[in-house]
Amino acid sequence: MRFVSRQRINFGLLTTFMCLTIGLARAQVPSGKVISRENSLELYGVKVIDATGITVDSTDQNGFFRVSSVGDYLFEKQGYFSRRVNIDPEAFEMVTLEEEPQNLNEVLIKTDNFQTELRQIASSISLLSPIEIQSNDQINIAPVLNMTPGVYMHNGTLTTNRITIRGIGSRNLFGTSKIRAYYQDIPLTNGSGETTIEDIELKGVGRMEILKGPSSSLYGAGLGGTIQMIPDKGLFDQFKVSGEAQFGSFGLQRYLLTANLGNKTNSGLLTYSNTQKEGYRDNNETDRQTLTLSSNHYLDEKNSLIAIANFIRLKAEIPSSLNEEDYLNDPVKAAFTWGQAQGFEDYDKFLGGLSWNHTYTDKAKQITSVFGSFNDAYEARPFNILEENSFGLGLRSRFLNQNRVFQKWLRWTAGAEFFYDRNSYQTYENLYRDFPPGTGSVQGDQLSDFSENRYYLNLFADSKLELSERASLDLGFNINQTNYRLDDNYDGNDTDFSGDYSFDTMFSPRLGFTYGFSDKNMVYAQISHGFSPPKLEETLLPDGLINTEIQPETGWNYEIGSRGRLIKDIFQYEISLYLMDVDDLLVARRTGDDQFIGVNAGQTELKGVEIGLSYFLLKSDKISISHANALSLNAHEFKEFEDLDEDFSGNDLTGVPSHTFNSQLFLDSEIGLYGYVNYYGVGKIPVTDANSVYADAYQVVNFKLGYRKNLGSNWELDLYVGINNLFDEKYASMLQINAGSFGGSAPRYYYPGEPINFYSGLRLGYAF
Repeated sequence: MRFVSRQRINFGLLTTFMCLTIGLARAQVPSGKVISRENSLELYGVKVIDATGITVDSTDQNGFFRVSSVGDYLFEKQGYFSRRVNIDPEAFEMVTLEEEPQNLNEVLIKTDNFQTELRQIASSISLLSPIEIQSNDQINIAPVLNMTPGVYMHNGTLTTNRITIRGIGSRNLFGTSKIRAYYQDIPLTNGSGETTIEDIELKGVGRMEILKGPSSSLYGAGLGGTIQMIPDKGLFDQFKVSGEAQFGSFGLQRYLLTANLGNKTNSGLLTYSNTQKEGYRDNNETDRQTLTLSSNHYLDEKNSLIAIANFIRLKAEIPSSLNEEDYLNDPVKAAFTWGQAQGFEDYDKFLGGLSWNHTYTDKAKQITSVFGSFNDAYEARPFNILEENSFGLGLRSRFLNQNRVFQKWLRWTAGAEFFYDRNSYQTYENLYRDFPPGTGSVQGDQLSDFSENRYYLNLFADSKLELSERASLDLGFNINQTNYRLDDNYDGNDTDFSGDYSFDTMFSPRLGFTYGFSDKNMVYAQISHGFSPPKLEETLLPDGLINTEIQPETGWNYEIGSRGRLIKDIFQYEISLYLMDVDDLLVARRTGDDQFIGVNAGQTELKGVEIGLSYFLLKSDKISISHANALSLNAHEFKEFEDLDEDFSGNDLTGVPSHTFNSQLFLDSEIGLYGYVNYYGVGKIPVTDANSVYADAYQVVNFKLGYRKNLGSNWELDLYVGINNLFDEKYASMLQINAGSFGGSAPRYYYPGEPINFYSGLRLGYAF
């Protein structure tokens, strides 16, 4: 096997960047500020209670508080764990509060334009807390995302995945598309619309917010929605290091080092991880290393800064999909051609950004972010070898304000986001057939040399008008301009395939309404427009020329829902019903083995019901047992769909299960024992547009048991064991929809899920 050599990464520059950001500090001021641990948002309305039980202050809109004497103070806010902190009024103190995972309606949401409480938002947003993110083996992100109603992640390997939200993204053949994702404010979606989140180290993620449907003008009004991964930025005034080792089935080894670097006004979390796995199947080995710094800096009463840097180095073999006979009888094998070529992907990737929060007054502020990324990749496939290099830069800024209009509060924001990336890629012959078996991929003559310049501009505005104490009206819009430029740099072609492709300016409005029928329960309704542009590859015709007739998918989403708490706050619920009509459905029409073109083929109707319910079975000072459930009922179908003289109108949408049900049981105790049981049931999934093939329904149970304990005042211990697929279910964890049968071979639809497997780990931490 040949792995391409890498250009050296300038780790000196990266180290300098980290040292400069973590060392930022300004003169301390005699005040304090309270923020959320998970997303660093300022918390307002936090009660500050002295040792006698008297509330001496509460935080303002910017999270500030003041006290008059030295002492221990209790900080309390609904939806967050209370915390007691010793405060000196002459020394500034940053106080972080952690969210209660089973009481999230009152927590602030970063993905919302106004960073308001979840119970006041007129759209469907699901939250994943640190407990949920780290509840499984922390290796695979699919079980985490699949806890969310409306989300289904196909999971072929650790690096081969496809995410769908409410059916959007199901028709993408390779990877995730038509769903936007961000790491803090740094796009994980490239200029061509492809999204990769599975290589982010989960240990460093503080929270995930998943906005479903085209409900956010801030993030581009995409049809599928937005996944916001918010990194953990550590604790203030604490220096702590920890090391973790994990081992498991199929050659799993994972090593993790973390350092919390904090003082009074700065916090940072530095994380290094190395994950190695031989894999359940042949040609399935993975080696991933990550280095991440996430930091938070209080500069003064008007300015704060967040700095993010993330580096990923990955080598992963690709077993690809299997036909039905191999899937049933020999699931460990790799697809024949991929096994012979010893196909793999190998890349270095960097993401970095700075986000500046400036407060003008107690009612006006501005948030500005700059970010950049690069990716240096090499992928050996049976049909060719791909060398790819991309570089991206972006800027996002928005102004937020609130005013009185006719004695009613009007909150509004306006801003812009600009993103540019350049992607150059070359393909080469793969000569593996010309060498003895076992040689693997061998690079041959060049076949193509392209470069793409891709950029988009989002202009957005959003407003929330208070109609009464219980009702509010939301109105917003997004204006998008997207352009591609393709340059053919290869002299071996008779035709120059260079060309420009620009979409018409897209205007996407949104209207929402919320009404709180009690202090703890609300209903909402919204109408929103969204769009998803095609990838550049989907705009190419079979002869390589750009198809200027292809159009983005567009759609209107209609949704009603409710969320709140019931029966003495024991039950927390969320429910949403939606209908989305999508026009100009983009279809990947296969023209050869692993080759396709895009066409607009019709209309799709997506409708469904999503229900979330969580509650405590038992809650006391010594033990708590909570239960969370997520149910999705899908009725997605092709409304009008004709392709190559075949009419699929009325058929079920390909690649989306009829239903999903996820049930989680969490145990936590005073003595340090904790546990987790997860049941995941998935309905049958249509594999072909003709609905002639369906993947069987399946059920998977995962289990984890651990013990964590503080050893004295400095040391802490965490020991755990886990079992995935406890009952050894045989199932297809990912599907290659509409797979062709070229050369007389049977279609390769199925990626086999892993059978029962085990893992265990040990973490030791020391606080200085």
